Amino acid sequence: MSEPEQPQIYLITPPVFELSVYPEVLGRVLDSTEIACVRLALASRDEDDHIRAADALRDVAHQRDVALVIDQHILLAERHGLDGVHLLDGARSVRAARKQLGPDAIVGAFCGTSRHDGMSAGEAGADYISFGPVGETGLDSGEQVDFETLEWWSQVIELPSVAEGGLTVELIRKLAPVTDFFGVGEEIWRQDDPAEALRTLLAAIPPG
Repeated sequence: MSEPEQPQIYLITPPVFELSVYPEVLGRVLDSTEIACVRLALASRDEDDHIRAADALRDVAHQRDVALVIDQHILLAERHGLDGVHLLDGARSVRAARKQLGPDAIVGAFCGTSRHDGMSAGEAGADYISFGPVGETGLDSGEQVDFETLEWWSQVIELPSVAEGGLTVELIRKLAPVTDFFGVGEEIWRQDDPAEALRTLLAAIPPG
């Protein structure tokens, strides 16, 4: 994942989806615009659910030369030909993931609202740091990443950042100058036409 001049789209799957339907929907979205990476982010704790989803979505993504990473499951990433892993525990698992998956794999780390965790994950070998939520949410503590954190990161740290969680057209317009990727997920999947919903969000990114 290279650092772009304008923010690119980092697509996050829904936490639950029908495997008989979703790969086709994902394919239409990938065909509609340029996507940097797809993240398989299932809520299920069933290994078979992850295996079947990983195999199906890998084919959809790789047919279009788009990288596919998976939340947390390092072994599944290695065994099923995925491009890497997205870790949810800040810096804690980064070194282990890098050692197991090798230097060419994508290793990302979600660091919530913490600059310190982001820097620690970067020092441990992460390829990108994800911050969120950037928008309003009733989940967890409701704490949001402030603009100043993303602005500081973009000015001081070379490691790419992903802004995710509660994105709106207004937030995308505001945050575009201070992030490398927008992590887009439920914002489009809960719409009748996800590809059109994504185009609406993309239109808010100011021209470079």
